[in-house]
Amino acid sequence: MPGRVLSVNTGRERPIAAKDGTTGIDKRPVSGPVAVRAPGPKGTGGSGLAGDHISDTAHHGGDDQAVYAYAREDLDAWGLELGRDLSGGAFGENLTTTGVDVNGAVIGEVWEVGSALLQVASPRVPCVTFAVWLGQERWVPRFTQARTPGAYLRVLRDGEVTAGDAVRVVERPAHGVDVRTVFAATTTSPELLPLLRDVPELPAEDRAQVLRRLDGR
Repeated sequence: MPGRVLSVNTGRERPIAAKDGTTGIDKRPVSGPVAVRAPGPKGTGGSGLAGDHISDTAHHGGDDQAVYAYAREDLDAWGLELGRDLSGGAFGENLTTTGVDVNGAVIGEVWEVGSALLQVASPRVPCVTFAVWLGQERWVPRFTQARTPGAYLRVLRDGEVTAGDAVRVVERPAHGVDVRTVFAATTTSPELLPLLRDVPELPAEDRAQVLRRLDGR
């Protein structure tokens, strides 16, 4: 049985005591279908979901971070650890899934969700805004150690997504390098970096950084 989308979440601009003072991390579930499209390069394009705000477009959004997916199962685990209920969108994710191994998804894996076609691009890297939003000290290293980052997705085919849509894996690259491995390699476990050398589906910026580190530059 395929996994599915529990909620589709979008956010509006709101003030926050971090970075430039505004954020779109406060995502809330919306009803009905939401249009999904490739937003354009980072710095010029925002979210891939219609009606979803991104404040820091220099570091978030764009084609390689068009949609962010996080598993309900991981949210529940964090909720127990933090001692609070975490609603869909609480981590700033656009798609809250169930029955989907988001962190075990292979980089370049293609998902059919609703009428859209999405491709797993990279793990989410936690930032100060995320920590301030949750009100947690030392949240960035804590989240990093857990290795449940969730996945950024590209939009390969425009369409619409709706809560309840199945998530069907229609293509999976043979290299087998998954989201969790990329996250570990680029944060706490650099000895895993050689596994990333032959992963062409990584964002060009991330791939270039990996190659520089491997080449000692």
